Amino acid sequence: MAKPMSTRAFFRLFQAARESQDAASLDSDLRLLQAKDLDLSIRLGAVLAFDALLIGTAIQPAVASPGAPLALDAATQPVFTLLTMVAVACLALAGFLAVRGITLGEEFSDEGLADRPEIMIQRLYAAYCLSIDRQRRLLTLSIRLTVGGVLLTALLFLLVLGDKLR
Repeated sequence: MAKPMSTRAFFRLFQAARESQDAASLDSDLRLLQAKDLDLSIRLGAVLAFDALLIGTAIQPAVASPGAPLALDAATQPVFTLLTMVAVACLALAGFLAVRGITLGEEFSDEGLADRPEIMIQRLYAAYCLSIDRQRRLLTLSIRLTVGGVLLTALLFLLVLGDKLR
């Protein structure tokens, strides 16, 4: 699988395709980066909501009433109980990473740049690019943990039901 292009490289291609640096171009640059940032924030929010639902699903075997089809007995099924805890931990970590990605900001130092607005704009763009790349990495990791938690939960459900059917 090819490594995704960094936001900075994508942004430079976008600027080169335009070839102008007037005020409208600056606005266009900023709108592009803001749209990418918003898109990632929406995706991170969706993953966070999905993780919350999945955590509720993953804990069902541990909290189900005794005798329910998916109920676990921790004393007699310690491996299944451990699998439940691992699945919930994967989903909780995925949710944490999604929250971390949502809360990332575009921070940069403008110290000594009051009389050099072109450098301040360049630093703002660089901060946006860095923030977007970090959000994308956190989103990717969060999705991987979510998929792992879902697969483990599905496996656990099958194991518990299989054990009940014996």
